[in-house]
Amino acid sequence: MLTGVFAFLLLFIALLAIPVALTFQLSWPKDRQQDALLKWAFGLVKVRIPASEPKALSSGGDHSKRKTRRSRHSFGKKTNVLAAIQLKPFRQRIVRFISDMWHAVHKKDISLHVRLGLGDPADTGQLWAIVGPIAGLLATVQGAAIAIEPEFSDSTFELNAAGSIRLIPLQLIYMTIALLLSPPVWRGVVKMRKGTG
Repeated sequence: MLTGVFAFLLLFIALLAIPVALTFQLSWPKDRQQDALLKWAFGLVKVRIPASEPKALSSGGDHSKRKTRRSRHSFGKKTNVLAAIQLKPFRQRIVRFISDMWHAVHKKDISLHVRLGLGDPADTGQLWAIVGPIAGLLATVQGAAIAIEPEFSDSTFELNAAGSIRLIPLQLIYMTIALLLSPPVWRGVVKMRKGTG
């Protein structure tokens, strides 16, 4: 029994060590054709992930705009995360995690444009304390067009991305577990729950 469980764990770990390739094109809010192609086991397994059908522009257009405004508004209201961002060890740990994740993923023809804001210029400025260094780092990446911009006058989140990436799930799981077990992250979570600045 124990041997069978051990063999299953070894097989599971071996499967997680097989690279996964993803080719994607997406945007948020959705306003263009989107899809993704997932390849696993060196191309032996291929799964296409289509986006939902675009809605009609007649009656659905106004509804989509209202939904976008609601989502932007709610994005700006949840600002308890700013309490954690004010902790320097928390910011440094998150930046290091994103940097490690970025270097662990093999990228090709990456195009990324993000525009975000919390509605309040002060809150957006605090958010930019952690996003700004990441944006500066990504803007210098060779072979990729990456731009992350703040929006100080309105609460918004816009995303346009395309490209191909290849990653090893086991490596990313290890980095994620290390992040979740990090004391600075736990202190940041406690700070967010309290919602104190």
